[in-house]
Amino acid sequence: MSTELRANSLSLFESVIMGIAGSAPGFSIAVTTAALLGSAGTVSPGALLLFAIPMLGIAVAYKGLNMKMSNAGAAYEWTTQGFGKFFGFFSGWALLIASMVFMITGSVPLGTATLTIINPDLANNVLLTTSVGALWFVVIGVVLIAGIGLTSKIQVVMTTIELLILTTIAIAAFIHTSHAGAVNPFTWAWFGFGYAPGTFASSALVVVFFYWGWDVTSNLSEETIDHPPNAAGNGGFYSVFITIAYFVAFVLAAMFLFSLSDAQGFSDNIVYHIALASGLGKTGGLLASFAVILSSIATLETTMLQFSRTLFAMGRDRSMPSAMGVVHAKTVTPVRTMYVLLGLGLIMIFLSSFLPSVGKILSDSVSAVAVQVCYYYGLAGLVSAWMFRGSYKHSMGEWVLYSLYPFLSAVSLMVLGIYAITTFDMLTKIVGIGGLLIGIFFYRPSGYRGPMITAPAE
Repeated sequence: MSTELRANSLSLFESVIMGIAGSAPGFSIAVTTAALLGSAGTVSPGALLLFAIPMLGIAVAYKGLNMKMSNAGAAYEWTTQGFGKFFGFFSGWALLIASMVFMITGSVPLGTATLTIINPDLANNVLLTTSVGALWFVVIGVVLIAGIGLTSKIQVVMTTIELLILTTIAIAAFIHTSHAGAVNPFTWAWFGFGYAPGTFASSALVVVFFYWGWDVTSNLSEETIDHPPNAAGNGGFYSVFITIAYFVAFVLAAMFLFSLSDAQGFSDNIVYHIALASGLGKTGGLLASFAVILSSIATLETTMLQFSRTLFAMGRDRSMPSAMGVVHAKTVTPVRTMYVLLGLGLIMIFLSSFLPSVGKILSDSVSAVAVQVCYYYGLAGLVSAWMFRGSYKHSMGEWVLYSLYPFLSAVSLMVLGIYAITTFDMLTKIVGIGGLLIGIFFYRPSGYRGPMITAPAE
């Protein structure tokens, strides 16, 4: 039984696509724009750019660390090498918990968008929405089990179609605004610092969730062709710039087309409402819902890939049960980790169906995920700062890029995460903090002992 993933399966182009799919423009815009407008208000476009600065710092850190050490565990492995097994384990654990919670955040909008195409009146039914989302979740899991080659090809097609639809809707929105006028006329103050008291941290947390996901490229580094060099690290870095453009464009479109109060009410799928308001009619609305479905599938796929590759890496070096650290002989994928993910994900989706509304499900899970992301992104930034700390001896530019910038970005994200926790309601605190603390029961200082392969052959 092998512990090696299928090498040379992804090109640089496919890596960029995976990074875009991980941040999921269509999904993130549909799910998170209303929350950002509700928190940051008129400075929402500026918030996307302001808080992109530390996110780019972490992308630079991933780029540098991946250059030093390609590993399916990515942040988990780098943190282990830099700061020891304890911090490494909890870096990996934070990603696993964030991924698990995201099974809800990603599946529910997928169910909502699907039902919107069938009958928009059904989209607010929590039980029906979560059930359809769970069905999609299982189908996506089956595709991932089939292998990374098939997954990447499907991903390229879906993300290309998604971006074409989003580009069309964004252009239509700006053309419509230029002719009919804007509900909120443009002002450079939108890119200022006019945050209402108590909203700075919550706005930043929403933006973190907007961008999260591009780092899947590093989790796929062992399966990526290393030509040009560090294709996996560069793929994630390049993808961030593409998603910034789409996020800012759609937040501007929402502010041009709707009052802030109206836009905040479109938490189900604001892309759909932007398409309708731009004069694209029912066909445009259906295309918008289709784009969100494609994007939701894509981001669920990449999140499931991150979970499976991280758990695989933790099993391979016995930080978790070693049965998780093997691949299937035929598909060359860590099938057992996918089985674990499917089982736990379905339980999480089922439990979410008891919450009072789709909006409540999304708002709580977005905040809980963002805290976990701040933690493990922050650790990766600190590891980069540590590993490149002596680079100034031969290049001051390299030291600033891979040590100083990631360090400042890491500190910003960690301070943000700690402060944001104090603003959460009890349910979000339980999920956000409790999920991390549960890792204590799984952590073993000496690792899981025994032979590397403990399970029978596939």
